[in-house]
This record gives sequence, C-alpha cells and structure tokens, in this order.
Amino acid sequence: MSALIYAQKIQKSFGAKRLFQGITFGITENDRVGIIGPNGSGKSTFLKILAGFETPDEGTVTRRQRLRVAYVPQDTFYSTDTTVGVMLLESALKSGLPEGESQIRVYEILGRVGFDDGEQQVSVLSGGWKKRLAIACAMVQDPDVILLDEPTNHMDVEGLQWLAQLMAQAPWAWVLVSHDRWFLEQATNKMAELHSRYVDGILVFPGNYSSFLEKRDAHQNNQEQQAQALAGKVRREEAWLRRGPKARTTKAKYRVETAHALQAELAETSTRLRQQDVSIDFVGSGRKTKQLIEVTGLSKAFDSRQIIHNLEMMVSPGRAVGIIGHNGSGKSTLLKLLAKEFAPDQGEVKYADNLQMVYFDQHRAQLDPTMTLRRTLSDSGDSVMYRGQLVHLVGWAKRFRFEPEQLDLPVELLSGGEQARAAMAQFMLKPADVLIVDEPTNDLDIPTREILEESFKEFPGALILVTHDRYMLEEVCGEFVGLDGHGGYGNFASYEQWEAWLRRQLQDKKQKLTSSEKIKGTSGGPKPKKLSYKEQKEYDQMEANIFQAETVLGTCRTNVEDPSVVTDHLRLQEAYVVLKEAEQKVAKLYARWAELEAKHQAYSDR
Repeated sequence: MSALIYAQKIQKSFGAKRLFQGITFGITENDRVGIIGPNGSGKSTFLKILAGFETPDEGTVTRRQRLRVAYVPQDTFYSTDTTVGVMLLESALKSGLPEGESQIRVYEILGRVGFDDGEQQVSVLSGGWKKRLAIACAMVQDPDVILLDEPTNHMDVEGLQWLAQLMAQAPWAWVLVSHDRWFLEQATNKMAELHSRYVDGILVFPGNYSSFLEKRDAHQNNQEQQAQALAGKVRREEAWLRRGPKARTTKAKYRVETAHALQAELAETSTRLRQQDVSIDFVGSGRKTKQLIEVTGLSKAFDSRQIIHNLEMMVSPGRAVGIIGHNGSGKSTLLKLLAKEFAPDQGEVKYADNLQMVYFDQHRAQLDPTMTLRRTLSDSGDSVMYRGQLVHLVGWAKRFRFEPEQLDLPVELLSGGEQARAAMAQFMLKPADVLIVDEPTNDLDIPTREILEESFKEFPGALILVTHDRYMLEEVCGEFVGLDGHGGYGNFASYEQWEAWLRRQLQDKKQKLTSSEKIKGTSGGPKPKKLSYKEQKEYDQMEANIFQAETVLGTCRTNVEDPSVVTDHLRLQEAYVVLKEAEQKVAKLYARWAELEAKHQAYSDR
C-alpha cells in the first residue's frame, strides 16, 4: 500500500538542542497511529513537519498528489464573536471545497460531533466542546489524513469515550500525539515512540498500546543482549591490544582500527540505551494502625446545591481508592474535605492519632511561580532530607530530570511537565500514612506516569486518587467511590461497574418521567388531544434546546474546577449556584420533553 505521507531520514534541531535525527516514517490509508515519547523528544515538531508547517533540517517529506491534510494543534484559538456553524463553513471553504458541498459537509459534521445547533455561540463552549469544534473543523475539510496534537489533554471521561469511538471508526487515516494510554489502547492500530535510545530515533509496531508494550520490551531485551555481546567482543579486543607489539603482525593495523571502532560503538550504544527516568519513591511512615481515616455521614453543600450527602468511607493502609465522577461532581471537594482544606456541613471525619497526610493539589498551589527551582526543592541549603539522609540538591534535581543550570530558573519559566515534576519532588519528601492526590498526571509524559504508577503500587500506606487517566486508575486502584454530582455516591470494585451504575440511574430517571407523564395522559377523562401548533413547535425544537442547555451546564461544571475559582471560597459558592440553576434548567427541559412525548404518543396510539 502506497504511503500518503512519507518522511525519510529527517532531522530537526532548535539551536544546540537536537530533537531527533534519521527518522523514517510513513502513513498509509488505513493507519490510526498513536505517537508517544518523553517530554522534549520532539513529538509536536514531528507532527508539524508531517503537516507541512515546519521543515526538517535534513531529510525529505513527500506527500501524495492532491492529498488533503488537516492539522489540529494543541491549543486552538477561535473568535468568540462567531457561531459553530460559521466556523465549520469557513474551515470547509478554506480547504478548497465548493460552497454547495461545504454546506452539506457542515450539516453532516454538526451531527457527528454533537453540535445539533450550528447557531450556537463559540463563546459559551466549555474547553472540551472547543476541542470538539477544533476536531470538527478538521473533519469538515474532507481530509485524507488528520494530524492531531494532544487532543486528549485535560479531556474528561465522556470526552475521551466520544473521541475514542470517533477515531476508531474514522474513514480517514490519522496520526495523534497523546499521553492517554486508555485512549491509545482503544483507538489505535499502530504505535510509534520517539526516543533517542532507538537507533533510528523512532520505534514503530502495528497494534494498539498494550501490544506495543510487549513488542517494545522484546525489542529492548534484544538490544541489551546485543549490547552485552558487543561488550564481550570489546573486552577480548582490549585484551589483545594490551598484549603489546609482540603479538602484532603486519595485519594487526586493521585489527587495531576495528577494536577502536568497536569501543566507539559500545560507548554510543551504552549511552543510547541508558534511560534518564524520573525516580519517584514515596516515603511511608511505617504506621501499623488498621484504621487511618473513618468517614461517617459526611455532607457538603454550596448554597442550595448538595455536592456530597451522607458519605461513609473507611481508609486503611495498603488500600488504593479511586474517586471517580464527571467534571463538577465533587471529586476535588471530597479530597479537600479529607485533607482538612474544607470543613464538612454535617458528619464526621476521624483520623488516627498523629496521622501524617500529604495532599497533592491539582493546581500546584504549593508552587510559588516567582521562586527559583533551587528554593522550591530546598528552602534552605544545598541538600534535602530524604528517608533520614541528606541528599545533595543537584542529585535530587537529577532524579526528576532537571539539569543543574535549571536550578536558578524561576518556576514560572518551567514547562508544564517540569512544574509537575517539581511539585512531585516536593511531595515525595514528606513521610505519609495517607497520600491524597488530585490530578497528578496533568502535563506528565507516559514514562513519568508509568513510574508514578509503580510508586503508588509500592506505597505501604493508603492512597486516595483522583485522575482523568483511566489507565492509571485501573492499574493502581482496587476500589472506587463514584459520585453522581447530586450528593449520591456508590462503592464499586471496577470502573465498569460505576459506568453501568450511572447508565442505570439515567435510564431509571427517564423511565420514571415518561411513565409519570403517560399515566397523566392516559388516565380516565377526555380523549388525548393532538399537540397544539405551539406545542409541536416546542417539541420539534426540544432536542436542540436540551443540547444548548447541557452545553451551558458543561461550561458551568468546568468553571467550578477552574483554579482561580476553587481557591476562592466566595467565587466557588457563586459558581455552584450558577451550576445548580443550569442543572435545574436541564431537568425541567427533560421533564417537559417527557410530557410532550407522552402526549404525542398517546394521541398517536389512540
């Protein structure tokens, strides 16, 4: 099968820093490729080169004639003074599609992506729906290939499930950069990893993420065995070199050159195979107490909105509990209650004597952006105390992939991933019985996430974890507390149980509404009437109205998770009031829809 895009021996550097070299990579018609790699390996730059927005320093990129390529960057900025439909139409026309065909494509894509109302203002969209709009603007161009850079970043559970289904069924080829392993497991049929440890700078295998891991491990084992064999050969040649001139013949000059070449090859191979991974190892206090935290009748509301109601929970050493729920359901609020950041309205939280808790805030509030990395890692001196021993600050920084020259940079100049690692370095130094962790994976690459997972598994104390990384939740946690956003909760043994519980709740709610309205419409009395003109018009517009109300509700839910809102108690209360009003509006629309549906059905069945 011929390639749609073919990059051959490409190299790219920025200043003195080389991102990658010698990479050869092709995209064919049926490819659904996930690209992974550590932060700084050049994934975004590589994608821009494939899209034609960057040029390689060396090598060539060829594309099939008349190939349509759509590119979705990490951050997309749209004018807030326009509508969803206008944005889609402009994208279609810019791609060269005729106006008539563009209009048809816009209506088709609106439904596929979930935008039933093309008149909706971009300004009211939440972050997740703006990401959907960016993907829709790529789809409407009728592309042969779509290249997407981190579309899964900060996307909630619903968004990830939607995107995985969309991409798995896509009629076009695509290449996507992501750190979300659950998505990569669900949607890809080929995986590629950019990393300098590979001879060609990239490792590519067919299959999804778990298949790639197996093949990568086999590849690494093979490389290490070859390196060991090379090391043995070098030792023999070095022994021959040390024997002196007596053992040398006129043919020895070639052997000396070969020995030096083998030494250089071994040095290069050893450097390439040596991985500089983050070293994460949480310090447990060694407490033997069986009950660390006991929660009884815990309730919390913001004004009229009940977030948590009558929650019961027991936390013991060795237990890893995942807190799950949609955006705005109260996950972070529950963590703050357990960490004593918030006071409960009702109920009690009992703690073991002298309990040591460490709370990791998703907004990294513990980091002072103006402070240098040096002072962030150690508030005094050039060492830190870890497990009762002094560790030099430079060595401690290197454990988290920081170079010595970065120590005097202010935190605000660090990348998102570097700030996450700095917060983790602070977090690790505190002995703990209980780790309360809120969204630790934001901006972390896959290698760091994997190490973090292993550290969580090995931690002897208790772990209470909130994360959008479903893969991590399922790897680390053995039990789950699921929140429904209305004060209700449940205890589950798996993520799938929680999803099934939510589906049953929604189905039961709809059935009760429909049954109630049908009873009203079919009880004794006059025969059911046909919908009036006004009611029919309302009925026809109901789906669009519900969609618009749910979009506003999504924006409200995103707002209550905003860092500037969460840290301001008054603003948080106001945000929850607005969220409650949005929820009530959606509930009223569903109730009215059920009423009109029952009346319409009763008249049709008479």
